[in-house]
Amino acid sequence: MFYRENGQFKTSYQADQQILPVAQDRWAIVALLAFAFVGVPLLADEYLLRAILIPFLILALAALGVNILVGYCGQISMGSGAFMAVGAYMAYNCFVRIDGMPLLVALLAGGFFATLVGMVFGIPSLRVKGLYLAVATLAAQFFCDWAFLRIPWFTGNSPSGSVSVANLQIFGWPIATPLQKYLFCLALLALFALLAKNLVRGAIGREWMAIRDMDVAAAVIGIRPMYAKLSAFAVSSFIIGVAGALWAFVHLGSWEPAAFSVERSFQLLFMVIIGGLGSIMGSFFGAAFIVVLPIFLSRFLPVLGALFGAEVSTALLAHTESMVFGVLIVWFLIVEPHGLAKLWSIGRQKMRLWPFPH
Repeated sequence: MFYRENGQFKTSYQADQQILPVAQDRWAIVALLAFAFVGVPLLADEYLLRAILIPFLILALAALGVNILVGYCGQISMGSGAFMAVGAYMAYNCFVRIDGMPLLVALLAGGFFATLVGMVFGIPSLRVKGLYLAVATLAAQFFCDWAFLRIPWFTGNSPSGSVSVANLQIFGWPIATPLQKYLFCLALLALFALLAKNLVRGAIGREWMAIRDMDVAAAVIGIRPMYAKLSAFAVSSFIIGVAGALWAFVHLGSWEPAAFSVERSFQLLFMVIIGGLGSIMGSFFGAAFIVVLPIFLSRFLPVLGALFGAEVSTALLAHTESMVFGVLIVWFLIVEPHGLAKLWSIGRQKMRLWPFPH
């Protein structure tokens, strides 16, 4: 009975249009944020922060950007790794070439340049869709891989192609320890998630979903396909670019173009498929699943192999991870196309009806 909407009346337009209309959802989000900002720093050790939580936060931000384009606007993109690379390298160049450049401004500048690149490679979406659009966006991945490997300016004329950053700080506060990095990434993720949630609830979000469902019908009722598609590419690329800059600056510290290869694009696409297309919450579920599953397999398979007297090699772990991802993607596409977010939504609906299910 604790999760019922009975008696929760709306007496104003503002109350009727709030993001979380159910009071229990608002309390749960407040409790979750309080635990993330206060509880996790008190309980988590350095390994948990560095190996699990920081990658999860950054990949969740990147998945958020991919979900806006793929889940909400229906434009297939396989060049997300390229947009992450643009955000990382342009943020690096802004940070090291402009004296006194603040870290936060450099990260946003990386997102801005990723927006420009994303809009350029989003132009084919005005004419093609489906598999053809996927191939067109995949061209962005190959082009950016070539550019960052062959044009020395992007890497500061580094002979090895590897670049690094140090002495990160924001508003005079250093970002050096895993805890400081975690809090910084968490704050940015919470901000971007709130902005994305409001975007998809507004007029622009409704235009994206109309284009996704049927672009011809959307054009008939007055929605401009060019504006809707390019704006989705722009917003998505900006968020992915900021995530790429965070991945390079905060998580890696030192990186090369291989850190943003085509495998990264596939990984982000798998996140939104498994987590749930067209769902902000699905981006978090997908990122958590992708980050936690390899760690779980690396701990579980050796134990399972020891029970049967078999040795599990590193190569077998890698192959098993790929097979599990493939099976899960096929399963979700067949059984539950809306991913883990839909299962969570079904569970919430059953909680509303409990203990008197209909």
